[in-house]
Parts: sequence; structure tokens; C-alpha cells
Amino acid sequence: MDRREFLLSAGAAGAMGAMGAMSLTGCDRARPPLPPGELLGASPGFGHRLRDGDIPPAASAQTQRHAVVIIGGGIAGLSAAWRLKKAGVDDFVLCELESSVGGNSRWGENAVTAYPLAAHYLPLPTREARYVRELLADLGVLHGDPHAQTPRYDEQYLCHAPQERLFRNGMWQESIMPQAGLTPAERAQLQRFSETMAEYKGLRGRDGRKAFALPLDLSSRDPALLALDRTSMRDWMMKQGFDSQPLHWYVNYACRDDYGTTSADTSAWAGIHYFACRDGEALDAASDIMLTAPEGNGWIVRRLEQQLQRHLLTDAMCLRIGSGKRRATAEVFLRNENRMLRFDAAQLIWAAPAFLLPYVWQDAPPALADAARSVSYAPWLVANLALDRLPQERLGAPLSWENVLYDSHGLGYVCATHQKIRTRPGPTVLTYYHVLSDLAPQMGRAELLAATRESWAETILAELERPHPGLREITTRLDVCRYGHAMARPTPGTMWHGQRQTLTRPYGRIQLAHADQSGLSLFEEANYRGVIAAERAMRTLGV
Repeated sequence: MDRREFLLSAGAAGAMGAMGAMSLTGCDRARPPLPPGELLGASPGFGHRLRDGDIPPAASAQTQRHAVVIIGGGIAGLSAAWRLKKAGVDDFVLCELESSVGGNSRWGENAVTAYPLAAHYLPLPTREARYVRELLADLGVLHGDPHAQTPRYDEQYLCHAPQERLFRNGMWQESIMPQAGLTPAERAQLQRFSETMAEYKGLRGRDGRKAFALPLDLSSRDPALLALDRTSMRDWMMKQGFDSQPLHWYVNYACRDDYGTTSADTSAWAGIHYFACRDGEALDAASDIMLTAPEGNGWIVRRLEQQLQRHLLTDAMCLRIGSGKRRATAEVFLRNENRMLRFDAAQLIWAAPAFLLPYVWQDAPPALADAARSVSYAPWLVANLALDRLPQERLGAPLSWENVLYDSHGLGYVCATHQKIRTRPGPTVLTYYHVLSDLAPQMGRAELLAATRESWAETILAELERPHPGLREITTRLDVCRYGHAMARPTPGTMWHGQRQTLTRPYGRIQLAHADQSGLSLFEEANYRGVIAAERAMRTLGV
């Protein structure tokens, strides 16, 4: 079933449900209208100017000189800026295309609460993710030694219980992994799969490295392990005798949730990495607890933005970059001022998505341009539903922070007010996630652009009314945010046998920094790439 069929069937199901409710109550009240809202996200028309070559001339540009210029204000760019600032480098500027920094970690806010516009959590960082731990320590969330085995975290950022639940067979169950109603054979497979992933988590390759580390650059290069990249996660599971439908749903959900890609299109190396790479611990908290806030990962962006405010230049579209023997250049269009600005820098850090590189760096090395074009991106949609009260519940586990629907086109939703301790329920915001993983990425982007906010709103409300009858009546606003190139897809062969490594090298005065270099759109990877690029730049500057 594709999204159009789903839209029709969901709309029909919602209409039938409403008709059934009216026949039972004898009420002839019309179905309430759609709640108001906006269609948000990056302007495709503005971004497509690069693709189509609609670029203003550079002759009239004013010139500024800096030690470092960073292009891109997502987590990689912000991490690079944080590392420069921490080392005492103050002569830098960060240019961001959108009106606010944060990339996939941006957030919104209404009178009730802040809420995420994309990424909504950070797992407890491993000891290898040392830069993430140092960042959290700087932000006052990790207390004590950031490199300790079990550091202590600020309790308000540890996800409150209950953390997650799954809607299956008409009721809610604890945990996202299917539990209720399984046959003995299905339970045995789930147990064997968990044990297999635990073995991979503790495994080391013949080179002595962890088999699956985070950041992934620290993972083993054992050929036997890297060979997993040549097949899909689904095919690997079948070869291992994992054919249980609930287990396949669970693994497919995990791949869609973290990678925007089905298990049939995800590298088995990346699929196993999802389950085996994280072993972070915390004092007085279980290892599977997430770090989160009402605005998701926006709290990290908010604090970094405060620290870096005078270095940030938003609504700034980079049109051209170049690298000479002594200096790098960047030509930026300030859309609010309708003028060009030319930057002359000792080092330039490209922290924007890789697919833009061939458009802005006309003299890029051919191998780099090819590698940038080879990155495949998953299109995503995020919707925020403002409710005037908590929704009506079906039987089973209570409302949790993360709430997932079995056999759903969507990925479920998180509750923004879950972290707030209140004496009685009140208004809230549900953040709903949907990845168009059933379509080829280009077709998914076309569908994402073609569908109206109203059609998405109807689809989302019909889906969420399965576990929450009457949700439409209590929804006061529904905003839809589109991400055409949300994240790099770790398809088979791209992790260790493709062109990814070409993106990780320095190129003269230009350093690359983005999660695209890792092939996995994870906070830890974006942070790592940003810090590494900043340190390379500082070495060149003699810092």
C-alpha cells in the first residue's frame, strides 16, 4: 500500500468511525473541521535556486576576513563552533541557511510547552563518544568527570517513566518490542535475537577494536565484520533463521526510526550497529534511559545558540566556496537584506549536507563531487498536534514519552509534557513522526512536496484516532514540517565499500563536517565530525 492508498483508506476509516459513533449516540452533529496549522520546513524554492543555477553575481559582494568560516548550523556546525570557542579561537562566523540554527534538532514552542521539530532524544553517550560527554558537561547536564564509566546526569533530563509503549492488537503494551500474544516460537526468536545483539555488543575484531563503536570511526576494521555491509539487514536475519513476523516488524521499525530506511534497504552492518554500538551508563539510571527535554534535542541547540550568538549569521545562503593555497572563500547571499557577502578565511568548515557540495564548489575534486552525489537521503515528515487535554486512552500501558503504533505507516509520537511534573493532566503537544521509507527517495520527496498540509492532517488524525478516539475534537492546532533530505540512508555497500571515506578527508583549506560523512544521521556522529573538522582547522592555524 503506498501513501496515496493509505490516505484514502485512512480517510475512509475515519469517516466510517465517525458515522458509527453518530449512529450509536443518535447524534447528527457534523464532523469537526480540521484544526488550523501551517506547513513548515525548508523552502524548496529557495533551495532549488542552487540546483537550477539561479545565483546572483558575486561582483558587488562586500568582503569579510576571518580565521574560520563554518557553513551549516546543524549539530556538526554547532559542534565545530563549540570546539573552536572552547579552545580560545574567537575569530569565526557560522552561516546558516534557515532563520534559526539546529538542523534536525530545531524546536518550536507554544503557550503550553516547547516541542521538537525533529530529533527528540539522545541516548546515554558511550565512553568513546567523548566529545558528546564533554559537551554535556559544558552545558551543565553531566556532572563530574565526563570520561568516568558511569557519570551522573541532571535528573530533569533523564527520561521519566514510563518511557515507551506499543499499540498492538487493540491495546497498549509496555516496551516497543512486541511482547503480548506471541507464540512460544516467536518468543524464542526474540530472545535469541537479543542474545545475538548482546554478543555483538561485547565483540572485538581481530584488530582489538570494538566490533561496533560510536563514533563508528572507532569500530573494528576486521574484514569479517565489514563484510556485513554487503548485504541487507533483512537478508542477514533470514540467513540466521530469524523469520518471525513480530521480530521483523521490530527490526524494520528500528531501521526506519534511526535511518529512515526499511530493513530490506539497510546495510546489515548498520542494522547491527543500531543494536550493538551503545553501552553508555549513568549513575542512578538504567543504561537504556534517554536524555530528553520537552523540546527534544532543541535544549542543546538553545544553550549552544546562547553561547555562540555573536558568531551566528542566519538566513545566509552559501552559493559558492573555493580553496586556494593560502585562503578559502565563501560567497553568501543574505536573503533578508538581498545582498551578497564574501568571506575570506584561513580555514572553511563545510558542515552542510554533502549533496549541496557539487553545486557550490565548482572546482571540487571530481572524486569528492562523485561521492557527494552518491549519498542517498530519506524524506521525513514531522507533525505537532496541540491538544487542549490529554487524549482518550485504550486499555493497557499508560501514556508514555514515546508511543508507537504497530503496523503503521508512521513511527508514532512523543509527548512534549512528559518531562513536566504536574499535579493534574492538562493541555499538551504530541510530536508525530512519519518517514516515507516505502517509496524510492526521489518519489518520496515528490510526494512530500505535492501533498497539502490538509491531506497530511487528515491522514495523521485518522491514524492516531485508532488508539485515541475523538482525538480530532481536542486538537486545537496541527503543524506539519517537511524534510526532503532529512538523513543519509545507510544502504548495503555504502558504509565500508562505497565512496563514504572520500567525504572524510580534508581538502586543502576546506574541512568537511557532517553526519553524511558517517552515513548515519546520529547526534554522536554529527558532533564527532564537527569537532574533528574544528581540530584539523586549528592545527592548520597553529592553535
